[in-house]
Amino acid sequence: MSYLTESLKIEILMMIGYGDRARTQCEVVRLFRETHPDLPPLNNNNNNNNMPLLSRAQYREMGHVRKVPSKRQAVVDDDTKLNLLLALEENPITPARQLARDSNLNHKTVLKILKYEKKRPYKKLFKSYLKMIQIDGPFFFDDTLNGARYLRLLQHELMPVLCHLFPNPLKP
Repeated sequence: MSYLTESLKIEILMMIGYGDRARTQCEVVRLFRETHPDLPPLNNNNNNNNMPLLSRAQYREMGHVRKVPSKRQAVVDDDTKLNLLLALEENPITPARQLARDSNLNHKTVLKILKYEKKRPYKKLFKSYLKMIQIDGPFFFDDTLNGARYLRLLQHELMPVLCHLFPNPLKP
């Protein structure tokens, strides 16, 4: 709640107590109303706890209950960005996760760098692989697909294309 100043938050922490002398939330709300009748009352439901455990731990560790500024994101140096973009130029179909593993970066960091540089991350998809090797579908059948028709498709249409694209030097 915005009306709670730092001193009021510390006072609530003192009202809560510690150890075996800790008060329940209902007791703290009642005691706060008695102590400060001019202020709006604290909420008594558990869903909207005004002094969460984080504030108690923060007060024990740091001695204050002010909001702690969040940590800034780690800055990636220009050499790492350049290496990442060069790796992408060498092989443009490298997935973003592979780039992250190779450069020891977080996957989301790599995605942010690619977005900033207006590059699109590549996702390995079987469909895109089939388009690269020029096997296009879809295949339509005149009647219901059964085992015999599917076997004929594999033997007479798909296998010749694959044998032409990937010749096996061991088989004549």
